[in-house]
Amino acid sequence: MTRSKSWGFPRWGGYGNTRQDAVSVRMCDWEGCNEAGDCPAPKFRDSPEKFWFCQEHAGAYNRNWNYFKGLTQEEAARVMREEMKQARGFRDAGTWRDTSSGVTKEERERNAALDVLGLDGAADPAEIKAAFRDLAKKHHPDANPGDDEAAERFKSVIAAYELLKA
Repeated sequence: MTRSKSWGFPRWGGYGNTRQDAVSVRMCDWEGCNEAGDCPAPKFRDSPEKFWFCQEHAGAYNRNWNYFKGLTQEEAARVMREEMKQARGFRDAGTWRDTSSGVTKEERERNAALDVLGLDGAADPAEIKAAFRDLAKKHHPDANPGDDEAAERFKSVIAAYELLKA
């Protein structure tokens, strides 16, 4: 026995209304398969077109997938070099390590902030706070009215202290 969607109170449909809404299901693209196809697989390399397979046939398709199908060995090697170059570009973008100096981005920012405050890398929090207070008093816009350079230096001192304080 099946129950309609409008059982219980309040009844949104009329009594005896047993109309069921149709549900569309994508079928597996594998020849002769009658299962639902909910796993996408590319038809060709760099193609937006996709096959839709059931899980079993998606596994079979992927086991036999050849990314370089239709390319000669030289073309496959060229494509591989270009893609490795692109991947290396992301890796060497400076977000993790600067390969030339071996210094992380965070270390470079910390060193730059210490330079703004006139300190070396071994400065402790008390020294950082004292240098910040001295430079903030020296370059504060109230102490240097009308001096735009002093205002910019004051902003950089505040930014450096905020970075080092964290």
